[in-house]
Amino acid sequence: MNNSTGTVDFKVGEETYQTWYKIVGDLKSGKRPLVTLHGGPGMSHIYMISHTEIYALYGIPVIFYDQLGIGNSTHLRHKPAEFWTPELFMDELDNLLAQLGVESDFDLLGHSWGGMLAADYVSQRQPPGLRRLVISSSPPSNPLWEESMRGYLEGFPVEFKEMVLKHEKEATFESPEYRAAIQVFLNKHTCQTVPWPEELVASFDSVEEDPTVSNAMLGPAQFHTTGSLRTWSVIDRLHRISCPTLVTNGPEEGAQDYVVAPFIEKIPKVKWVRFAKSHIAFFEDREYYFKAIGDFLRAD
Repeated sequence: MNNSTGTVDFKVGEETYQTWYKIVGDLKSGKRPLVTLHGGPGMSHIYMISHTEIYALYGIPVIFYDQLGIGNSTHLRHKPAEFWTPELFMDELDNLLAQLGVESDFDLLGHSWGGMLAADYVSQRQPPGLRRLVISSSPPSNPLWEESMRGYLEGFPVEFKEMVLKHEKEATFESPEYRAAIQVFLNKHTCQTVPWPEELVASFDSVEEDPTVSNAMLGPAQFHTTGSLRTWSVIDRLHRISCPTLVTNGPEEGAQDYVVAPFIEKIPKVKWVRFAKSHIAFFEDREYYFKAIGDFLRAD
């Protein structure tokens, strides 16, 4: 399997940073590459690496990268919260596409926050080289996601819910009791493959190691966004996504059916595939997931 890694310079104002990338496959093979956007904000690409299956099964080159501030890309712990915006990450994506020479012909797949970023990017910038878009387990607005996750919390015993919300109100996020409760919640509504795959643990660990981006954009609480994405929404411009788009989700995750409904209703050329479990179908329902992605990317 052809693998290559490297970095590209990414200039922001007067400063130059590095975006780390990994390419699986050959960008000169004549097959349109798939660019992947990882979740978070502030998780590393590692949990997405199973998307090498797209190359193994279909010969489609796959591009992974760590978004600025995390993983192998430049860390910027000193930057203020207002530095971290969706526009920054759109600029980084534009820069990467150009530096790798794929901006005139590519597909884009975003998972979770990556799908939010993808929807924002495509609806605002309408990149002419984009052929197909995959939005995987993502909400079209953060308030919808938060409402969904709090709704799931209501399904837990009263004492569990009250304990979690008490810790969030008092900002005791390092409490062993709170951390254990959040893990119980995530095992049901983020990834039901338990124990979690090593790659997923590694990506969550990357947030622990450097929470700069996550804290700035989301905040430390699980059920109450305090960061810059608090009111984020792309619903009012979804109709501007003109390329064929695949939306995927599961019934027991934050991006449940009513949450993704605006994607289905407003994107003109949309297909919807629903998987069986929660938020990370490429761990929970791997074979069906990669078949659905491959079928969509290779459709006429």
